[in-house]
Amino acid sequence: MTHRLPLLLATMLVALPVAGAALAGDKEIPRQNSFGGSCVGCELSGRNLSGARIIGANFSRAVLVGANLRDAKFHASVFAGADLSKADLSDSAMTGANFSRANLTAARMRSTEANGVAFPSANLTAADLSDIEAIGANFTRAILVEAVLRSAELRGVSFTSANLTRATLSDVEAQGANFVGARLVNAVLNSAELEATNFSKAVATSASFRDAGLQGAVLSSGVFDHASFRSADLTGANLSGSVFDGADFRDADLTRASLHGADLSRARGLSQDQIDDACADSRTRLPVGLTGRGCNGVRFIYRREDTRPIVRVVPAVPAVPAAPAAPAAPAIRATPR
Repeated sequence: MTHRLPLLLATMLVALPVAGAALAGDKEIPRQNSFGGSCVGCELSGRNLSGARIIGANFSRAVLVGANLRDAKFHASVFAGADLSKADLSDSAMTGANFSRANLTAARMRSTEANGVAFPSANLTAADLSDIEAIGANFTRAILVEAVLRSAELRGVSFTSANLTRATLSDVEAQGANFVGARLVNAVLNSAELEATNFSKAVATSASFRDAGLQGAVLSSGVFDHASFRSADLTGANLSGSVFDGADFRDADLTRASLHGADLSRARGLSQDQIDDACADSRTRLPVGLTGRGCNGVRFIYRREDTRPIVRVVPAVPAVPAAPAAPAAPAIRATPR
């Protein structure tokens, strides 16, 4: 694989003659170098590439284990299938880069600019992505087990079918993000901004959404057993068809939330006031003693001996009766003279 390395380094020589030291086998590659061309499958483990500008280069299947890429620029470069495990990419910029199927296990990507970057099927297990800016990035089917994304900017990001088990996403800004079919078991999303985010079909057992903003979010057809929504804002959220066995809703705002077909029968911390603010239907399962109501005036009462709801229609307020018609004036007959 190393015979491919001169192709890359030749490009460096054209851009910056001082890079010739790298041809002598030095581990140190000077800062401010420009990379281009092809380095498919080349070995760069442990190299110091900090501050490098990598423009349109192809690093597919390259090995950069433990490499120093701090403050580097990866504009429109391809790292598909590359091994960047334990590499340091902090403060780097990756505009238009492709890291599909790359190994970024335990990589450091703090404060990295990764807007629109592709990470589909990448392995980011235990990676540190704190404060990353990844607006519109693609993490579809990526592995982010125990990854740290604290305070990250993730607006519009796709985490479709991604594995975020035990991941930390506290204080993230992920409005409009897509977590459809994602695995969020024991994930922490405390104080996250998740307005209009889609969690449909997600498995979020024991996940924590404490103090999160979930206004207008979709949490339908998912599993949220033992999850915490304490003090979360679920105004207008869609919880239809999901299971919340043992979930904690203490002080959560459920104003206009859709509970259609949701199983909340064993949820904790729910009050009648919260349920009164939400919209239930005949398929909604609530804790014993709580009464759900539809937004069309239908109430659903649950009894301990029967889990099926008794439907009670709340009669509409009768209309004000119309005022009686005034009596007709008597007819006047003319008297003949």
